[in-house]
This record gives sequence, C-alpha cells and structure tokens, in this order.
Amino acid sequence: MPMRISVIGAGVMGEALIAALLKAGHSAEQIEVFEKRKERADELVTKYSIKIGSEVSASDVVLLVTKPQDLESVLSDINGKVKDGALIVSFAAGKKIATISNGLSGKCPVVRVMPNTPTLVGKGAAGYSVGEGVTDHQKKFVVDFLNAAGISVEVKEELQDAVTATSGSGPAYFFAFVEAMVKGAVELGLSEEVATQLTVQTLVGAAELLQTSGKSATTLRENVTSPNGTTFAALQSFAASDLEQIVAKAMKAARDRSIELS
Repeated sequence: MPMRISVIGAGVMGEALIAALLKAGHSAEQIEVFEKRKERADELVTKYSIKIGSEVSASDVVLLVTKPQDLESVLSDINGKVKDGALIVSFAAGKKIATISNGLSGKCPVVRVMPNTPTLVGKGAAGYSVGEGVTDHQKKFVVDFLNAAGISVEVKEELQDAVTATSGSGPAYFFAFVEAMVKGAVELGLSEEVATQLTVQTLVGAAELLQTSGKSATTLRENVTSPNGTTFAALQSFAASDLEQIVAKAMKAARDRSIELS
C-alpha cells in the first residue's frame, strides 16, 4: 500500500518539497497539504492535484515545513494524532531532533533537514541528520526526495549549525557578491542592465565549470590568473582586504546565531 505523506506548511519551501516528492515518483494521491490559508491550499491542489489534509492520523510521513516560532504549536496540535512510528521530517531551522521528538511524546522517529532556497529551482543543497529509530527505508525516502530537488548530505546533528552557515545562508552570500559586482561594474561605466547580465552569467557559468570540469576551485582560479595580469591584480586586492577572513568571520556569525536560535 502506498505511503501517505502529509505536508504541514505550504509556503514557497513547502511547495518546492511537494514538487520534489512528485519528481521522486510519489503520486499526487499520496500527498496531503495542511495550510491555514485556504486560498494557498486550493492553489496547490489545483496546481499539483494533491489533496487538502483533514487529519494526520493515517500519515506514514509528516513533513514539518513551518517557521521555527510556529513549531511548538504545530507539535502540540498533532501530538497524539500522528500514529506511532510515523516518520517526521522537520525543516524548521535550528530546531533539534530531541525537541521535535519530545513534542510528539517520543513516539515518532525524526529526521532534521536544513534546506536552502535553490531547492525552489531543483538545485538545492540540504544537510540532514537522522534521529534514533529511523529505518533504512525511511532514510532512503528522505534522501530520494531531497535529491530530486538538488543534493543532500548526511551530517551529525551537532554540525547542523555549520550547515546553516554554509549552504543554508550561502545563497545570500552569493546574492550579496552579485550586488557588489554589479555596483562595481556600474562605477566602471557599464549600465546596470549590462552589468547584471554579465555578472550573473559569469557566476552561473563559473559554477557550472566548477561542477562539471572535475577540477578544484584552486586549479580553475590558477588557470585563469596570468602573472601580473588583470585577474592577478583583482585577486591581490582581495587578498589585501583579507577576503578569506571576511568570509570566515561572516560564516562564524551565521553559525553562532543559529546556535542562539536553537
């Protein structure tokens, strides 16, 4: 009998995960969405032919795609209703497996996931941690649908804050760098439109090259850097500003804030 999957929370990430479930081979008939905003729930039902959920008692898997501040009330609502042994997959940033398990009276195995926003376009990077009692079959279910929206890596739960600082917050670092490059190009005389086109395609192309060439970032950087050339001059300026330390400091700040919020 096909498993029943409940998705609690139908924001942009919830929708991305519904799409990933379907891409991973689960049928629309298996998926129920729980969402307070009726118009939003109806929108997803129309778009994906899934069902609006009424209760979670029959669910084999429950995806918690809620804001961290809403998690406690959601757990309170479903505690005693979710069947024993049902898999709980939490996407609530910073919330530990123990918190979720205790909120459900310790009767359900839990997998904690830190996704990122490129999941919305099928290019996500997710770090997941597996709690006690999760079966191999349940773990495979999680890995398969996460990989349908990008890649996934298993990490110890104590490293989830580092994952947050790397891939969870990472897209914002990229966007900030794009903004800086566009601004720099405009100061050099390019229009904002041209600067944006050149910057975005350069970074997208460089990422594709890094992913497909089989060469390290260091090797690719060295290949494009001629001694005393233009790229060399730019990289020397980065080094003078201690770019590596700037990035490391920012990531540590993200990691520390993640710890504070957990």
